[in-house]
Amino acid sequence: MLNIALLSRGPGLYSTQSLFRAARKRGHYVRVVDHGQCHLVIEKGLPQVIYEGSRLVGMDAVIPRIGASVTDYGAAVIRQFELMDIYTSTRSEALIMARDKLKCLQILSAGGIDVPRTAIAGSPEAVPRLIDLLGGAPIVVKLLESTHGVGVVLAESRNTAISVVEAFTKLGQPVLLQEFIEEAAGADIRAFVVGKRVVASMLRQAQEGEFRSNLHRGATANVEPLTPQEEKTVLDAARLMNLDIAGVDILRSKRGPLVMEVNASPGLEGIETTTGVDIAGAIIENLERGVEKFVGRRKWQ
Repeated sequence: MLNIALLSRGPGLYSTQSLFRAARKRGHYVRVVDHGQCHLVIEKGLPQVIYEGSRLVGMDAVIPRIGASVTDYGAAVIRQFELMDIYTSTRSEALIMARDKLKCLQILSAGGIDVPRTAIAGSPEAVPRLIDLLGGAPIVVKLLESTHGVGVVLAESRNTAISVVEAFTKLGQPVLLQEFIEEAAGADIRAFVVGKRVVASMLRQAQEGEFRSNLHRGATANVEPLTPQEEKTVLDAARLMNLDIAGVDILRSKRGPLVMEVNASPGLEGIETTTGVDIAGAIIENLERGVEKFVGRRKWQ
């Protein structure tokens, strides 16, 4: 039996509850811990996490469920558990890398993964030239830290793209410019990786008149098997991002699968409901194997 801390600010959320039930079903003790209420004590040789007035002790493993709005502090909490020599299913640095869209795309492309052609605008004046380099309008404009499609705009013309970038820039928000993959027809594929295998995949289709295929925006979802090339791309992307648990989003393009994003804390509701796969159970099984290897390595050292 493992003593598991499930880091989540929403104990009633589907993903939190699904993981909680899966852990209990396998005989583990699991406690939901609000990482926003964790206080970190940094001291030579004695890193501590204080929660509800007491030190958190005796844990074998941590499963982080960190929202995008608290990435930095959530990563700091994960790092503190790492310093306490506790196994974490998602490493702190992997979370930070995946949340930074620009860094993620840089790592993937450097590792041989095909991604949509992307540019970052240092100033609005550079936008017209960057649009030409990306193949012309329409162009996708994205905030670096967008989630659920918020902060993602399809600019149908050069002037619209320039105006959107100017607006975001005035708000102090750096943006990415990305080629629009017209042949994807408003659809993408979410593949869920646990360990070294794809445990489930679904195709998300945007509503008519909408190019964003987020389920939060009314997109529909259906089970969709991956081609061998897509599966290899997905697994390579998760490996490059050093993630054992990942939601990898790909577009089907004329030149093959393009990785749009690698999510380090992917939601379970949409894909478990759509595919019927017990992904939470797979995550707990992978956690068990990870703890066993981690403890073995620690003892060997």
